[in-house]
Amino acid sequence: MDINETIKSQLSENAVILYMKGTPQAPQCGFSAKTVQALMACGERFAFVNILDNQELREGLKAYSSWPTYPQLYVNGELVGGCDIVLEMSESGELTDLVKGAASKEEA
Repeated sequence: MDINETIKSQLSENAVILYMKGTPQAPQCGFSAKTVQALMACGERFAFVNILDNQELREGLKAYSSWPTYPQLYVNGELVGGCDIVLEMSESGELTDLVKGAASKEEA
């Protein structure tokens, strides 16, 4: 499976997935830590991928998404954005609505 197929598979299997540096329990950068905090505040489960574990994925996702930095949040297969966008959405309440909506579709 090439890297784009791997990414597509991960996106189709997870309604909410965060590509980040480290893990939610041990983020490896401040931006990933802030994004995880915002996601956890939504109260729904989310998948994550530690891009530091896979250099091919780390580079391939940048090309796939046309987004040069990490973390990258995807909901229902669509790129939401990085830390700044996620934090803005969290403050406005949009993030919780989006994540809860995706989680309810996944459970249905």
